[in-house]
Amino acid sequence: MRVLFNGVTLLKPKTGIAHAAANLHAALATDFPADTFWLYPGQRAARFAGRFFRAGKGGSGGSARPNRLKSLVKRAAGAVAKAGYAAHFQTAARLGRFDLYHEPNFVPFRTGLPLVVTVFDLSVMLFPQWHPAERVKAHEAAFARGVALADHVIVGTEAVRTEAQRHLGLAPDRVTAMLCGVGPQFRPQSPETVAALRARHALPPRYTLYVGTIEPRKNIGTLLRAFCDLPAAARETCPLVLAGGWGWKADAERELFHTEARHKGAIHLGYVPDEDLPALYAGADALLYPTFYEGFGMPPVEAMACGTPAVTSTADAVREVVGRHALTLDPNDLAGWRDALARIAAEPEFLADYRRRGPAHAAAFTWGACARIVHGVYRKVLGLPNTEATSARAAA
Repeated sequence: MRVLFNGVTLLKPKTGIAHAAANLHAALATDFPADTFWLYPGQRAARFAGRFFRAGKGGSGGSARPNRLKSLVKRAAGAVAKAGYAAHFQTAARLGRFDLYHEPNFVPFRTGLPLVVTVFDLSVMLFPQWHPAERVKAHEAAFARGVALADHVIVGTEAVRTEAQRHLGLAPDRVTAMLCGVGPQFRPQSPETVAALRARHALPPRYTLYVGTIEPRKNIGTLLRAFCDLPAAARETCPLVLAGGWGWKADAERELFHTEARHKGAIHLGYVPDEDLPALYAGADALLYPTFYEGFGMPPVEAMACGTPAVTSTADAVREVVGRHALTLDPNDLAGWRDALARIAAEPEFLADYRRRGPAHAAAFTWGACARIVHGVYRKVLGLPNTEATSARAAA
């Protein structure tokens, strides 16, 4: 089997979808060595693009006019780059003698190959108010076409599988849930490693932690307000740390942080390198995840794997993923989040039972298991018998 696997999401600094694509591709290549999984455009282009995106990061100084000009130039360059990428991708698909094309980021190119598409969530469709207008417009134009082209759709949880059947009209046998895996780097860390991380980021001895891009559906406003409502002693004992960049439509959260939360002890680290995340999780008293909606929600499981308890919202997919192994709260329950933060600060053992149970629960989430599910989908699409879909790891 020769599979064309689109790796365009790996060209930028990795967030959730890119991490999932990279880890799934690596697991497929490792566990099914008799097959070919060609990651387009390859590591050389990825390294070049990584240098390009890093070079493009800079301050936002200057007047409004240069910024508008820069934005226009960036959009024009992006449109040209996308057109060129699409043309080259379609050429590679035509000449590469592939059996199947897997698009891990929901918007596929037209290639004529049997197609598997991954759709991690339906947030833009179900909650357009959480996204910028241009994103919603582009999504409306591309999403339905992508799903229509797909021979099979992979989603992140059974919660999203139900949504896909209800809102996209997909037949049950045309959509498969694949719970994401947790990388082996997410595990309990030594005290020395955690201490070095604290020193590197100037973190206090105790803190609660949020990891992820700050955007409307993540509900960081509730988290910031809950923290600001705490007594000063609780805030000083266990400050709130945000690890993630400011995303789209985050003006309200940014203003709340800078005008109030920062002065009351909250810390914003911005984007944290991948290599720092395990120790960052391990050093926290708790991982906080108040999101309104997710297709999966990796940070709680990653935190559990590192031995850190999670406090999450009751969003359907998140509740499915964490099960009974995290403290769950209604995302709109400001008082509940405030009380949880207060208890964490006052009672270091408040979440001890979740801390003990977390690693075993997280251990069930492996990229090898994901690869076997996805490989089975490939075989189903190609009309191959499932009995032959045995991975190298399973056969060992």
